[in-house]
Amino acid sequence: METLEVSYSLAQEKDYQQVMKICSSSDYNGLDYLGACYHRWLKEPERLVFIAKIQERVVALESVLLVDGGHTVLLQGFRVVPDLRGKGVGKALQSHVMAQVRLHYPEVSVLRLSRMGPVTPATLDKYRVVAKEAIFSLCCEASDLRSFVAELRSKFPASLSSHDPLTLTEAQAETLVLSHQVVSNLLPAGTIINDWEPLKPLESNLELLRRRRLTWIVDRQHEPSALSLGTPPYAVPYRHDALRININTFGRCLDSVFSVLVAQLEALLPTLQGFVIVYNYVDPSVWSGLRQLCENKSNVGFFKNYWEVVVLEEDL
Repeated sequence: METLEVSYSLAQEKDYQQVMKICSSSDYNGLDYLGACYHRWLKEPERLVFIAKIQERVVALESVLLVDGGHTVLLQGFRVVPDLRGKGVGKALQSHVMAQVRLHYPEVSVLRLSRMGPVTPATLDKYRVVAKEAIFSLCCEASDLRSFVAELRSKFPASLSSHDPLTLTEAQAETLVLSHQVVSNLLPAGTIINDWEPLKPLESNLELLRRRRLTWIVDRQHEPSALSLGTPPYAVPYRHDALRININTFGRCLDSVFSVLVAQLEALLPTLQGFVIVYNYVDPSVWSGLRQLCENKSNVGFFKNYWEVVVLEEDL
């Protein structure tokens, strides 16, 4: 690593163009979120974005976010340029980042991250598995989404005919997501997962969730069987007009999970244009049933087959 003369610094606005060159067009199936969140990340409280440079070229990036009242650090956004992958640049940046965390935030006791599964034995030697989510993905032209939602609504079982899912206010959502019933019965391993951000159900994390401008929907207000949170759409490189939407749904009752997915899609109808890719993160036990229920004649396809996101932790 010494011969590469790597330097480390905090990322700045002026680094944006170079940062965007870190990933190849094939990475993340064309759905890389970094372009949509980079400027926001630089301004976000309790977040630091580190970059590695070789001869003024940005070659790697890693972001850390302090959560759980400052006791946990989330690793996010890890990137290394294609021509330097496997050469130790990323590992060296991560070592630098963790050294800075230990130096400036000695109260941090846990490192948490999300990775695509399955996990390897080497990963299990270092981390413990906290939770898993299966990704159910859809894609379509926005103009086909309305007929798709109508088709799905026609499949609602009789048990759902007497009531519709409920969109919560921010205050309602915050009360519910911290309630014993939701934490014990719905959240995977008692963890709030928004997109790839796993958080403990603590008051101190609510401000972070507010910043995400989430849409919270439950199948019913009292003792829900499914709770979902959806991100606003954001642009991704897949196509010039492509939008990505992330929905995390907690619960193991297939009918309830299905109903809140339909409600999330319905809430998006008035504003969507272009090509839409939806990632719905669900309990692995409901993935196959959800896939069956979403077979359709409305030109809506399945973006990817079954795959998982695994939440990992390590004590520092």
